[in-house]
Amino acid sequence: MQVPLIYLHGIAPGQYMVVQPVFITRDDPASASVLLEVGLPAADVRGEGLVSAPDAREYALAEVRLRLHQQRFRQDVLRAYRHRCTVCALREPALVQAAHIVEDRAEQGVAAVVNGLALCAIHHLAYDRNLMGIDPVGVVHIAKRLLDEQDGPMLREGLQGFHGRGISVPHRRQERPEPDRLEQRFDVFTRISDAA
Repeated sequence: MQVPLIYLHGIAPGQYMVVQPVFITRDDPASASVLLEVGLPAADVRGEGLVSAPDAREYALAEVRLRLHQQRFRQDVLRAYRHRCTVCALREPALVQAAHIVEDRAEQGVAAVVNGLALCAIHHLAYDRNLMGIDPVGVVHIAKRLLDEQDGPMLREGLQGFHGRGISVPHRRQERPEPDRLEQRFDVFTRISDAA
């Protein structure tokens, strides 16, 4: 019938991750099972270059690979960092996220607190784009091109002001970021920021 459904994936006792919309694409009555496919809107790649185009929304179903471990990883990392950004100490729940030190798809990119940092949205994006790095001893480094740039208060106070400062780490030693992982990621930051 192509009716969109909501699938509740259990991640912990009494806690679920909402996956939606999903569609039943195959039904096997003999085994009493169905095959579900997640449907997400595809990116609009037809841009006409207009400043204000008329509403031209279109949707398609796409197959995606969900990281089912991401919710648990997020919960564990945010709990360890007391729901605060490790760089700036912001604790607004809607803006603090769990970031992987070594990216999730890499072999060493485990979904464990020792491979995670709690970062606010701006610091998470800067970290993911290698505009900010954290060295193995926990010192924040901002890419040289951003340090040399003169912009507004967000750049000055949100990024440049944290250059050379140390991060806050979890109280429990076994939840602190592993220096080897920080070093591996910092090497990537150094290579990319030196090339820019």
